[in-house]
Amino acid sequence: MRRSLLPGRTGTESRRRRAVALLGAVVLVLAGILGLVQTAGTASADASDYTQSVTQLSTTQAKITFTPTTAAAYVDAHYLVNNANQQNVRMTNSSGVWTWTVGSLATGNVLDYWFTYEKNGPQYDTPHFTYTQGSGSTTGGSTGGTGTTVATPSFSPAGGTFSSAQTVTISDATSGASIRYTLDGSTPTASSTLYSAPLTISSSTTVKAIGIKSGSTNSAVATASYTIGTTQASCPVQSDTPNFGPNVHIYDPSMSSATIQSQLDAQFNQQKDTQTAQFSNNRVAQLFKPGTYNVTDNVGFYTSVAGLGQNPDDVTINGDVTVDAFNASDAGNATQNFWRSAENLAINPSSGTDRWAVAQAAPFRRIDVHGGLALYPASYGYASGGYIADSKVSGQTASISQQQWYTRDSNLGSWSGGVWNMVFSGVNGAPANTFPNPPETTLATTPVSRDVPYLYVDSAGKYRVFLPSLRTNASGPSWASGSTPGTSLPMSQFYVVKSGDTAATINTALSQGCNLFVTPGVYHLNQTLNVTKANTTILGIGYPTFVPDNGVNAMQVADVDGVRLKGLLFDAGTTNSQALLTVGPSGSSASHASNPTTIQDVFFRIGGQVAGKATNSLIVNSNNAIIDHIWAWRADHGSGVGWTSNTADNGLTVNGNNVLATGLFVEHYQKYEVVWNGQGGKTIFFQNEMPYDPPNQAAWVNPNGQNGYAAYKVGANVTTHEAWGLGSYCYFNVNPAVNSYHAFEVPNTSGVKFHDVLTVSLGGVGTISHVINDTGAVTASNTTPSNVVSYP
Repeated sequence: MRRSLLPGRTGTESRRRRAVALLGAVVLVLAGILGLVQTAGTASADASDYTQSVTQLSTTQAKITFTPTTAAAYVDAHYLVNNANQQNVRMTNSSGVWTWTVGSLATGNVLDYWFTYEKNGPQYDTPHFTYTQGSGSTTGGSTGGTGTTVATPSFSPAGGTFSSAQTVTISDATSGASIRYTLDGSTPTASSTLYSAPLTISSSTTVKAIGIKSGSTNSAVATASYTIGTTQASCPVQSDTPNFGPNVHIYDPSMSSATIQSQLDAQFNQQKDTQTAQFSNNRVAQLFKPGTYNVTDNVGFYTSVAGLGQNPDDVTINGDVTVDAFNASDAGNATQNFWRSAENLAINPSSGTDRWAVAQAAPFRRIDVHGGLALYPASYGYASGGYIADSKVSGQTASISQQQWYTRDSNLGSWSGGVWNMVFSGVNGAPANTFPNPPETTLATTPVSRDVPYLYVDSAGKYRVFLPSLRTNASGPSWASGSTPGTSLPMSQFYVVKSGDTAATINTALSQGCNLFVTPGVYHLNQTLNVTKANTTILGIGYPTFVPDNGVNAMQVADVDGVRLKGLLFDAGTTNSQALLTVGPSGSSASHASNPTTIQDVFFRIGGQVAGKATNSLIVNSNNAIIDHIWAWRADHGSGVGWTSNTADNGLTVNGNNVLATGLFVEHYQKYEVVWNGQGGKTIFFQNEMPYDPPNQAAWVNPNGQNGYAAYKVGANVTTHEAWGLGSYCYFNVNPAVNSYHAFEVPNTSGVKFHDVLTVSLGGVGTISHVINDTGAVTASNTTPSNVVSYP
C-alpha cells in the first residue's frame, strides 16, 4: 500500500502500496543471489572441487547431492526431466552437504542436471550429468567430456506455426562442434543423425539437437516444434457463441436501462467495499454489445467493463464509468483501488468529466471519452498511479493528487497536474518534457507496441477475438483512422476456461492447439500450465486468478513467436513456487523481433489473502518480448503479510535481449525488485516502493555489503540499456532506522542511460542515500523527491 503524503498537504494518511511488477531480471545477481540462470562470466568447474550423486528415495523421488571440497556460500541445482521444464533451485545445506529432492518422477524418467556453486567469491558451473529413475542410486554420468560445455544449438527460423514447408538451419556457437539431431521427438545422442545441410520440414515436426565436441561436455538439448498449417486446425471446434459462465454478464441495447442499472448496481455493491472485497474470490465481467446505453457503471474490485464492438465508438455509455473513493473506510483517498479495468467503449460523461481514480492494476484502454477525465477522487484525496493506452480524451485529463501515471499511444485534449512521476510516450496532447518541475517525462513515440487482444461480436452475432498488429514508433490510438489494423480469430479456436476447469483440462486444450479465453474465477493449479505453441492467445476478463498449489510454477511459455498474454492475475500459493510466470526457457536465443510475445495487464500478488510465497514473480528469457503494464506486488497489507510470511525475492527478471517494458509497477520484494540482465533493454515508466517491513538493517543487506537492495538493478555485464521516468519510494515503518544505499544500480558505461529518475521517503520514514549508484541526494524527511535528470 501507499503512504499517501503529498508535498504541501496534510490530512488523513492512508497507506496503500501495491506492487506492480514490471521488468525484472532477478536471478543470479552478482554472486548468484538466486541462481536461476547462469550469469555471464561464470567459470567452468574443476572436477576436484566437488563430488555429486543421485539417490533414489522411492519410485517417485530422487535426491541430488552435491558436496563441495571448499565450503560454498550457495549451491544451485538446475535440472530437466525428460528434457522439459527446466527448474532452478537453491539447494539445502546440512553441514556442508547440499541436497535437493526431485519429486513426481516415474520409472524411466531421465534427469539432466548440473550445478552452480560459489567458491571463495566467484561462482562456477559444472558439466551436465544424467540419471535415470529406476536405475537405483548412482554417482551420475556426465553427458560427455570433462571440459567446457558446448553451446546449445539454435534454429532458424525458430519453431512456430507456418502455412507452408520451412527450410530449417541449425547452428552452434561453439567452434568445431558437430550437431546431432532427431525428428521423432526422441532425445538426440552421439549416434543420432549428423547435421550437414538445412532441413526441409514439410509436416508438423519436433526437431531436437545437441552440440558435441571432443573433450567438451555435450550441450543441453535444443528443441523446436514446427506446426505446418494452422495451430487452430488441431483445436477441437468450440462454439462461436459460447457459454461464458455465471460471472460474465452480457448486456444488449434492447434491454431496459433500469434492468441493466439494477444489475450493475448489484454487482458493484458486491465488489465495492475495500475492507471485504479487496481480497475476496468474487470476479465479474460486464460486456456491452454494440449500441447505446443510458447507465452509470460504478466499477468495484475484480471487475472488467468492456464494449463488444470492433472499435470503441461501437458501444456508447451515456453516463459514467466511474472509480472513486467509494467507502467511508477509504477516508477520501483511492490508494487501494486495485484490480479493475475499462476497455473498448465510448463515454459521454453525465457531468462532462468521467472519473477514474485508481491505483495499480487498473488499466483504462481503448476508451473514447467525449469530455474530460479526472484521475483523482472527488474528495481530492490521494490516488496511487495508473495506466492509459490506446485512448482518446477530447477534454482535459487531470491527475491532481495522482502520485504517478503512465499514458501510451493516445490523444489528449490537454493534461493538468503532476506529483512525482508523470510519463507519456506516443501521446498527442501530452505536456512538454519538463522533469522535474513539473515532473513530466514525454517521449514523442513508443518504440514498439502492440495493443491488446479483445473480444467482440461480429455482424452475424458470433464472438471473435481481435489481434491488433505490431506498431513501431507509434503515436496516437491504433483506431485513430477508424479501425485498429490487425486480424481476428473466431471463438471456435478458443477454449473457454470457466468454473470446473483444472490445470489438466487447460493443459489439454493448450496441447491441442487451442487458444484460451479465461472467464472470471479463481483457478487452483496442481501442475504447471505449459504454453508451447507459437501465436497462442490467452485472454482473460474479470481478473481470472491462477493460484499454484504445492509449489508448482504457475505458467511457462516456450521460446516461440507471438504468444499474447492479457488480463491475468497470478496469486502465489502457500507453498513456495520458484516462479509464477516464465517466458522462454533459460538460454533462449531466438529472435522474435517481427512477432514478439506480449505480456499485458498481467498482475502478480504475493500474500494479502494468504501467506503466499514465490521466489520470483515474472522471469522473461525470450528476446524481444514486450511487457506492457504489469504490477508485481508483494502485499504490504491484508492477511498473511510479514517479513517471514509472504516471502518473495524478485518481482521481475529479464534475461532476454531487446526486451521493452512500458508501464512497469513492482513493489515490496525482499531483494532486487527488478533485475535486468539482457542487452538492449528499454523501460518507459517504472513505479516502485521498497519493502516496508525489513525488521532491521542486518536482515536487508545486499551481496556487496551495502544497505538494502536496489529497486532496479541492471546486470554488471550489460552494455546497452535505456530507461525513462522511474521512481522508487521507501517507507520502512517496521524499523524507520533502515536505510537503502541506492534505488537504482547500473554499470558505469556510456551505453546504459537513465532519464528522469527520483527517490522519495514517504513521510521521512527511513532513507535512501542515493538515487542511482553514488549519484543523487539522500531522501528528505518531508516527502520531497531527490531527482536525477540524466545518468551518466
